Amino acid sequence: MNEVVLVDAVRTPIGKRGGALSNHHSIDLLAVTLNALVDRTGVNPARVGQVIGGCVSQVGMQAMNVTRQAWLTAGLPAGVASTTVDAQCGSSQQAMTLAYGLVRAGMMDAAVACGVEVMSRVPLGSNVPKDGSLGKAVTKSYWAQHRYTTQFQASELIAQKWGITRHECDAFGVRSQQLAAKAVARGAFDTQIVPVTVPSASGTSEEPWVFTTDQGLRETTLESLAGLKTNLPDGVHSAGTSSQVSDGASALLLMSAEKASELSVAPLARIVDSRLVGCDPELMLTGPISMTRMLLDAHGLTIDEIDVVEINEAFASVVLAWEHEIKPDMSRVNPNGGAIALGHPLGATGVGLVTKAAHELKNAGLNRALVTMCCGGGLGTGTLLERV
Repeated sequence: MNEVVLVDAVRTPIGKRGGALSNHHSIDLLAVTLNALVDRTGVNPARVGQVIGGCVSQVGMQAMNVTRQAWLTAGLPAGVASTTVDAQCGSSQQAMTLAYGLVRAGMMDAAVACGVEVMSRVPLGSNVPKDGSLGKAVTKSYWAQHRYTTQFQASELIAQKWGITRHECDAFGVRSQQLAAKAVARGAFDTQIVPVTVPSASGTSEEPWVFTTDQGLRETTLESLAGLKTNLPDGVHSAGTSSQVSDGASALLLMSAEKASELSVAPLARIVDSRLVGCDPELMLTGPISMTRMLLDAHGLTIDEIDVVEINEAFASVVLAWEHEIKPDMSRVNPNGGAIALGHPLGATGVGLVTKAAHELKNAGLNRALVTMCCGGGLGTGTLLERV
């Protein structure tokens, strides 16, 4: 089995709903990261065995294998095959897991994993028409096996099970915003972000401009969050303690350590392991708990041996329940803020989190990172990284 290294990883700045990236076409936005990855690594793109991308709402401009369309739009070799996968919020991290498996098994020397979601133009649920004209995604046959819940309901069920309060969620929301603001101020994301040229609006005299900074940050206090309406009646989450609707793209290059050495390529990190696990579909968002235990047990590690954790902040209760079960040093968890502050462009987030973790290892001189996400339908993604 090949040792697999992460050569480089990039992402766009994350645009807020209706913000800087809201008028971009998905394939153009993903093409920006793919071209940047090729330019930064200097690796001949024809060497890539396969490109695997993640996208949740595969309809409209994100239909027809958006990964393939983006690769071709970037002007990259047509002979390199591409696939788009859907593992809900963890789609691009699962794309990376599949790419990792192909390289580790020796089926190819190099693979690209990536992801995109322009939620401003293709909102969550766009691929399930409300009129039911294409059939319902969940039927009575499913209900005979499991109670169906939405992610909003699941987040509240988790809060109830672990006794998580509104105040605790609000405090976590403030934490995310404060850490993200500090990270942006000190340039923590500068080595990973690919600038995106934003064209002028049609019919205006505005000049194109270059978008370089995550757009979701906002002034937040406990008092301001306490005044927000909750997502559900009698719930503990509000818009200030839930991940933001966002636009963005991300991409990374994996390679066998042997091939990287042969090409004199200096990698960012080594991929120790990468997996996908199922969990209770009713609670739905507890996958990071199962995944963390699985990866730590598989490699004889404790959580204290993990220097940085990137866990997606889908809702505050997801991270707080994980904290209750895993008992980490929270100073190592999402040290630069998370999706509550930075945003969650569904299909791009998984590779985006791996990107953040890998660059944090290098920039801060740390050794080991864990990346994990909850996913709709009851899944959990997980990747273990080591700095090389």
